Amino acid sequence: MPKNRLFTTSRDLRSALSLLQEKGLSIGFVPTMGALHAGHLSLIDRALSENDWVVISIFVNPTQFNNQEDLAQYPRTLDSDLLLIGSRNNCIIFHPEIAEVYPQNQFFVPIDLKGIDAVMEGKFRPGHFKGVVHVVHNFFQIIKANRAYFGQKDFQQLAIIRKMVAHFNFSTEIVSCETLRESSGLAMSSRNMRLNSSDIEAALIIYKTLLFVKENKLKMNPQSLKTSATDFFKSGDLQLEYLEIVDEKTLTNAEDWQSTNVCCIAAYCNKVRLIDNIVL
Repeated sequence: MPKNRLFTTSRDLRSALSLLQEKGLSIGFVPTMGALHAGHLSLIDRALSENDWVVISIFVNPTQFNNQEDLAQYPRTLDSDLLLIGSRNNCIIFHPEIAEVYPQNQFFVPIDLKGIDAVMEGKFRPGHFKGVVHVVHNFFQIIKANRAYFGQKDFQQLAIIRKMVAHFNFSTEIVSCETLRESSGLAMSSRNMRLNSSDIEAALIIYKTLLFVKENKLKMNPQSLKTSATDFFKSGDLQLEYLEIVDEKTLTNAEDWQSTNVCCIAAYCNKVRLIDNIVL
């Protein structure tokens, strides 16, 4: 098998993976929507360090977009993505059409996420996590990876994927990886490609606010800190969608500092929606 291969059909991908798995080789999985950047590459490198082969999906999943304009404008950069991956070995790229991921004869029953899909991202992007669960479920069935790698920037998504794995009893281990940031502190994101230099400067208020929350954690309770942090954020130029301080596991609003908490932010920089978080 060449050092890297590209597959566009589930059938061919399954056949290739079966040969590897029959040899006892381990498979890692890094799901992406393309427009790869250093953050994605860090996930791929982590997966390569812990597995014999790594499958990287490049698929802009339509079911997790509740805004069709956002779907249409999401960057698609397959050629440059392949060049980036090409510097690595033992990578299998899966770039399927929609029908390959969502076959017509598939029967899928949505799961009850016990409310963690209804807050933050779920509140402002209705149906988003149903789409995430469905696509990741289908990829897990196709790939049957030993481990799958997700960035902590999508903190709520990570919590929901863990619930999905437990519900369907998948054997794939979920590995969370730290958010990779620019030297400025801005979280790396494919959406950053849509920002100009002044947008990027304005977007730094997100990370500055997260640091404000972390630095002031011991000075006030979560509710008071949320109010102060919101005021701090509004000193910038971005449009805040939400700022929440929540329990790490339940994603409910934090009442005190007895458990591990996370501050999550979503905001618009012009028309580009950005998210970030920090563990407190």
